[in-house]
Amino acid sequence: MAALPESSAADALALEPAAIESQPGQVAADPQPMPVHADATAAVQTDSAIALSAAGVSPDSADAPAVEATVEPAVATDALATRGIDLDPMSLDYALAQIDPSKAPPAGASTDPSDPRTDAERDFDDIYGVSAYDPVADPTLPAPANVPGAYDPWEKYNRKMHRFNMAVDRAVARPLARAYSKVVPRPIRLGVSNFFNNLGQPVSIINALLQGKPKQAAQSLGRFALNSTLGIGGIFDPATAAKLPNRSEDFGQTLGVWGWKRSRYVELPFFGPRTVRDTFGMIGDAPLSPLRQIERDRIRIPLQGLQLVDVRAQLLPLDSLRDGAEDEYALVRDSWTQRRDYQIFGDRMEKNGDTQLPDYLQDDSNPSVPADAMPMMPTDGTGVR
Repeated sequence: MAALPESSAADALALEPAAIESQPGQVAADPQPMPVHADATAAVQTDSAIALSAAGVSPDSADAPAVEATVEPAVATDALATRGIDLDPMSLDYALAQIDPSKAPPAGASTDPSDPRTDAERDFDDIYGVSAYDPVADPTLPAPANVPGAYDPWEKYNRKMHRFNMAVDRAVARPLARAYSKVVPRPIRLGVSNFFNNLGQPVSIINALLQGKPKQAAQSLGRFALNSTLGIGGIFDPATAAKLPNRSEDFGQTLGVWGWKRSRYVELPFFGPRTVRDTFGMIGDAPLSPLRQIERDRIRIPLQGLQLVDVRAQLLPLDSLRDGAEDEYALVRDSWTQRRDYQIFGDRMEKNGDTQLPDYLQDDSNPSVPADAMPMMPTDGTGVR
């Protein structure tokens, strides 16, 4: 904008008080003309008028439909420079657009062809500064967790078995689990979960010893003794209040600690995700399970069925996540594999100071179908009991 000289501004604002005062109810007659400096007319012109006048185009000729006025920005800029007027490019473009609309820049566009930012973006950068942000290379973000992927050479078979298991789950297991959660009060369901968890402690004790964890074996033994007595057969859980941690161990984990680190992923019919290593582990755990020592089928089988329903009820909160997944099979496989790797190698990761996995992987209450819930195992005896 052309700056208004101080003398012109003072003359332009100098009005006689008598010229603008009148009696109440009367209109001031014949006000005195406002004294204006000789150059004030040019000084108070708008940017559009200045640009047009400097370019040699009068506003009257620009408004006339018979006149085709075309002014190049370079010509107008040179003309303004000779008069000592520094007009910003946006004002100049607006002024020229009054006579040639084709030269009007699009709304919000930058006047610099090499600058793709809008006016709002440039204003923001002027206030807060320009900083190149790369969300991938943001130094403030933590390092990504190094989680091994699943070893799944049998994926074609596993996907078919996964579809079969999901069909059975949606038709039978999930409705039973929902009905169980709706009908049975939560304190009773909690007692059922505690009871079956306590029955798994002998297996955890033996496998903790096999893995060279005597302290953990002693804690599991203390949990089993305390919950079986004061907890009335494991229905209540006073061991947790006594600060005895609940750590689940099985023979599949023992085989992993002994060196069988990588194993093929396989999905078993009715019982879901496993590996070849964990399948052999279930066979090794079956003879140690107290529940499988019950000889009467009419007692053992209903208890196993109740255990399966209880495990499925604990997995109900994960259904919305699984149903909304783009690839449900990959989600189940990868999450189970990550969880299993932490169960086997988590203790060593903590001792070595490696990156901790998320809390949901460290939660030892994450339910899975145990060996004692299997209806039949190769180690079972023959004959009808």
